[in-house]
Amino acid sequence: MNAAMHHRCTENRMNKERQFSVQKAVKLSELNLPSDLKNLSYPQCEELCKEIRSLLIGTVLKTGGHLASNLGVVELTLALHRKFDSPKDRIVWDVGHQAYVHKILTGRADRLPTLRQSNGLAGFPKPSESEHDTFITGHSSTAISAAFGMAEAMRLSGDREHYAIAVVGDGAMTGGLSYEGLNNAGKSRSNLIVILNDNNQAISKNVGAFAKYLTKIRSSSEYVRAKWKVESVIRKAPAIGDQMAIRLKSAKDKLRKNIVQTTIFEDLGFVYLGPVNGHDTEALDEVLDVAKSYRRPVLVHVQTTKGKGYKPAEENPGEYHGVPRENPDIDRIDLDSKDPELSIDECFSTVFGRELTQLGKRDTRICAVTAAMKYGTGLQFFYAAHPNRFYDVGIAEQHAVTFCGALASMGMIPVFAVYSTFLQRAFDQILHDLAISRYHVILGVDRAGLVGEDGETHQGIFDVPYLTAIPNIRIYSPATYQELQLCLRKAVAEDTGLVALRYPRGKESETFPLEPSLSFTHLAGEDLLLVTYGKISERVHNVMQKLREKGISAGLLKLTNIYPIPDEALKIAAGYGKVCFVEESSGAGGLGEKFAAALLGLHWHGSWRCLAISGFVQQGAVCDCLERAGLGEEHILKCTEELANEQPS
Repeated sequence: MNAAMHHRCTENRMNKERQFSVQKAVKLSELNLPSDLKNLSYPQCEELCKEIRSLLIGTVLKTGGHLASNLGVVELTLALHRKFDSPKDRIVWDVGHQAYVHKILTGRADRLPTLRQSNGLAGFPKPSESEHDTFITGHSSTAISAAFGMAEAMRLSGDREHYAIAVVGDGAMTGGLSYEGLNNAGKSRSNLIVILNDNNQAISKNVGAFAKYLTKIRSSSEYVRAKWKVESVIRKAPAIGDQMAIRLKSAKDKLRKNIVQTTIFEDLGFVYLGPVNGHDTEALDEVLDVAKSYRRPVLVHVQTTKGKGYKPAEENPGEYHGVPRENPDIDRIDLDSKDPELSIDECFSTVFGRELTQLGKRDTRICAVTAAMKYGTGLQFFYAAHPNRFYDVGIAEQHAVTFCGALASMGMIPVFAVYSTFLQRAFDQILHDLAISRYHVILGVDRAGLVGEDGETHQGIFDVPYLTAIPNIRIYSPATYQELQLCLRKAVAEDTGLVALRYPRGKESETFPLEPSLSFTHLAGEDLLLVTYGKISERVHNVMQKLREKGISAGLLKLTNIYPIPDEALKIAAGYGKVCFVEESSGAGGLGEKFAAALLGLHWHGSWRCLAISGFVQQGAVCDCLERAGLGEEHILKCTEELANEQPS
């Protein structure tokens, strides 16, 4: 027996022994992850998937997070780690909120109870957390571009053994960047595999031509099932099975290309495989083996059920897409109902949506636009009342902004409601397609400021720096529901050009101390002035009161119209010898810097402090994030007290 044969026999014997031992251990805690997954039998896989679903449901309903999307990819994730060798094979998740199962199967199950908490497990893939998290993916539609780059790097380094795999939710396929990646990758010869996770659901139900296209492809599932059965039988034939299957597949593909209409993916240069049942581990194993055999760009179309295994999530996947912390018993609602009164608790988003709906009744020019976030932004009310003027463009913020500009160019008044963190993806369109032409478009910038548990990729702390860099824009930052309503009415009916309303996540304070204002509010003092805006204004007001209790005559200037900065507000600030600016925003390029520059333009020569956020802010409760960012009440008090006691130079 030669050395190679001896090695192969020894390896086979060890695998059998390993499989025998694993036969007795299907509990997560007893497995060496992810390597042991390759040796599990299919009944063991089924039991393991049940355990994973139970762990997800029991944990995520307590911690909060993305539940339905992860329940839908349990078998798919298991199959990926059975057929690929992470991290040598690079798996990129799009969007990363479907990667909880991936985290579990790469040895982080014991940390799942810390999900989205300070110093805990991140809610998205994070390379600094694990070598198995290959790319940070908190925003949609990036995975194909990222995976293609990785595949090309492997090819250039001479690695033809390993693969880059992009796991792309069908919602992410409504974003243009996915098609840019497909278009560029299809002409390559890289070991790239794109897994299209098709569950007919992003957060809200998928919309548009691509969703209909996938429905059309799914209609061929009977043909696909028959094809896989035949190929499976041939592949199991002794000695010649794999080669025969590959030749048969190649001949079949050439024949089909001549007589059957191809898919868009094939037209872009990809081999198309599917659709395949995403909850059948054996079928997934087979299709992934075939995908690997091509060694060129392949797209595998996998059908899954969002919320699989948890009946409430299966029936209402939109609501269970993201669940609140420690609230498993809240009443569930029908998200597809036309009844606008069926809503989650009142918050800034729902107040915005209700007010816009009322304005839409009085002015038929008003249109509402969302990028796959109808419920997240409170636009379900507008949709119910004015469906002909409601547009869900999919996960396509760039398109949404330019689309709004075109609506405005024809005399309509478009309102685009979008999370702050997602609006930054459309900076070029805001600048080029709206601001230059002074189109009257309103941007409802939801989740402005720190949002907490979703971490660095979702904190809304950069909209002020980049929006204030754009000419011909007006920005409001209301701190209460009433201010939000007043600002929205003015933005729609009185303002012209580009207007942004930025408002925070969650509820208003029931004890907010200041009267609503469209411009600014000034509480006079003598020793120093605190300047601020937005929801953090209440915290700054509390600091002002504590300074006064210490005998320091502190004033407060709370801005609502934050940009352009009102001239009268600047004149008031220039009357103080000491000014401290506090903002729940990135300080670099923020409003504080612009306020200071404007004061210098008035030849002000006082003492200045600016307390703002530096860098990125990791996940955690909002109060913890504020503390870490240097915006805790005690820290603000300490800094302002030091400023008040500082001797003039």
